[in-house]
Amino acid sequence: MSAAATAVGTEKAMVGQPAPDFDMASTKNIEKLNENVKLADYRGKWVVLLFYPLDFTFVCPTELTAFSDRYADFEAIGAEIIGASTDSAFSHRAWINTPRDKGGVEGLKYPLAADSTKTVSRDYGVLIEGKGIALRGLFVIDPEGVLRYKVVHDLNIGRSVEETLRVIQALQTGGLCQAEWKPGQETLKV
Repeated sequence: MSAAATAVGTEKAMVGQPAPDFDMASTKNIEKLNENVKLADYRGKWVVLLFYPLDFTFVCPTELTAFSDRYADFEAIGAEIIGASTDSAFSHRAWINTPRDKGGVEGLKYPLAADSTKTVSRDYGVLIEGKGIALRGLFVIDPEGVLRYKVVHDLNIGRSVEETLRVIQALQTGGLCQAEWKPGQETLKV
């Protein structure tokens, strides 16, 4: 994968606006693959939507398993995680059934969504049109369905679970959180 891949197209995912809706095939029911993930089903919860390029690659399993290993920490703050790529739900299932020491994501605690039409990746501004895959995009959607945070970056660098947890907790304070703010610290008084 090229380190200089870029997304093109019209991005609909704007911070402070309702998050673009989605309804994608997923691994929620790993056996039957008949249960989609829909944004509407997550109302009342914080959502971390993680776009990644491809199943069975190198950086992706390190990210997805790191988020899975900290899943209880996300649940504790009322957040759910959804992984998404342009791969099929069948590919996702095969990857989830592959042991971690063989490059798989066995034991993943959250669903992987299949954006096979590439519509959702395009709406969130992460689709690399010429390749049909997504950049690494992380989106935090609040319980009312408003996009509150987004980070999109190149293919070769994994994301930070710790920073994602910190951002959600900062947003949950409703206050002004200075640089390097940590949960439990005071927010800024104006």
